[in-house]
Amino acid sequence: MEHCPSSSRADRKTIEKNRRNQMKALYSKLNSLVPHQRSREVTSLPDQLDDAVSYIKKLQTNLEKMREKKECLMGTEKSGNNNAGFVGGGVMGGLKSPQIEIEIQEMGSALQVVLITGLDYQFMFNESIRVLHEEGADIVNASFSIVEDTIFHTIHSKIGESAPGPVAARISERLKKLVNGRAGSF
Repeated sequence: MEHCPSSSRADRKTIEKNRRNQMKALYSKLNSLVPHQRSREVTSLPDQLDDAVSYIKKLQTNLEKMREKKECLMGTEKSGNNNAGFVGGGVMGGLKSPQIEIEIQEMGSALQVVLITGLDYQFMFNESIRVLHEEGADIVNASFSIVEDTIFHTIHSKIGESAPGPVAARISERLKKLVNGRAGSF
């Protein structure tokens, strides 16, 4: 059996060319899945890979924080820290009674209020909305979910620039009084 060196070399070149084309297509697909913060300039392949790695690490961190927040809200957190699940900086406060828990987080002009109540304390949502409005916060979004006999309300609001002083601290104090007053009457 006689090997033809030129035929074997041509086969290797074709195989290598196909491999490079396949890798190029995969890099392109990966690059299309990563949000780009740079301008529309052409980026080198190593820069594209660095961007993808950074993006994946950021997603992993966010996923872990969201899991911690979910565990905290579901009451299954292992560490016992009720405020551990919130992402971002700012003022954070937590209030708790036997059947009511309120957590507040301020991030710039955004304010997030998480209200966790039993089915018997549904009035707290309305009262919380009233307090937010009275303090000059505009409600952007409000949602809820029910898990067994617990209701989880999340209220996203925007604090107006005309609102004086530390709005989150005032809201936290008013909600604390509300929780302590209402919880004691049941």
